[in-house]
Amino acid sequence: MLKGGTPPGRILVVDDQPGNLRVVGALLSRNGHEVLPASNGHEALEIAARELPDLILLDVMMPDMDGFEVLAQIKREEALMQLPVVCLTAARDREQLLRAFDAGAVDYVTKPFLPEELLARVNAHLGLKLTRDRLERVARERQELVNLVAHDLKNPLGSVLFAVDILRNDGVPEHRIPRYLETIHDSASDAIGYIRLYLETQRAARRRSTDAVAVVADVLRVLEHRYGLQFEARGVQLKLQAPPDARALIDPVVLRQVVENLVSNALKYAPDSDLELSCRLGAPGYVQLLAEDRGPGIPPARQRQLFQPFTRLHAGGEADDVSSGLGLSLARQIIADAGGQLWYEDREGGGARFIVELPAPRD
Repeated sequence: MLKGGTPPGRILVVDDQPGNLRVVGALLSRNGHEVLPASNGHEALEIAARELPDLILLDVMMPDMDGFEVLAQIKREEALMQLPVVCLTAARDREQLLRAFDAGAVDYVTKPFLPEELLARVNAHLGLKLTRDRLERVARERQELVNLVAHDLKNPLGSVLFAVDILRNDGVPEHRIPRYLETIHDSASDAIGYIRLYLETQRAARRRSTDAVAVVADVLRVLEHRYGLQFEARGVQLKLQAPPDARALIDPVVLRQVVENLVSNALKYAPDSDLELSCRLGAPGYVQLLAEDRGPGIPPARQRQLFQPFTRLHAGGEADDVSSGLGLSLARQIIADAGGQLWYEDREGGGARFIVELPAPRD
């Protein structure tokens, strides 16, 4: 942290005079900043695109490509247009200063400059830029959190609505009513648990926990209890096959969220097919969980985009109307955070196969 509370930054200094570059660079370096020197406009633009500085200190009068041309090019580049540019001018030429401000400069320093003035102006605009970056990062993280919460709440609330709709039809055998009531209770409890988890730990549920171990068969049984009735109502089955000792290094709740996304996708996109959830050994030290159906599969043209945010499994169709397209992207990131992989492959004989591979605990 620099004097006045400004954190150090990366500053691109552009001047065609080697002596000026040395003086300004030494002054900024002594005060904790990282200096990127450039002796002409073309070099400055190359360095800016490659290194993305926090601030540019730009000499206005340079041969070949002057500071105004450099400013104009910066404002045409999306990645650079928000960078603060402080111009160095040789005189207090009002017309030249107005032209610099019109071109996008945020401030100016006249030559010869006082070191204290140069540092004060640089630190002021650097502080504003870093504060803006921090606020934008916080806004992005909060939006990501909203997306995570909304997505994770959708599946348990969908199960609640399914069970309620069935009970309202008055056609449920009396001996099945407790099962539907359990589905409502367990799904609502999960939804509340997700909210509490995010409020208390923000994104802690997405981070790897070296102490957390999930028994795969237990996770699958919870999902079968919740979703089995929905498959049964469609005339198909949710089939489980997992050895009782299969374990993975991941929080069981987090693994359930990932697999629940695969189950809900199968209900939407392969509604007339059984879904098989199974477990097998993967690479040495890893365990694999498979979700397989006999639905239409994923068209080859869409497989490359399958795990990108806001990409849905199929174009068009009623199912897409209730899908945010975030699920598979989030699921892959969760598994990657746990040290594993999630991928898709076509199933032999037709259908879809999603594979979750996770590290297994060492015995």
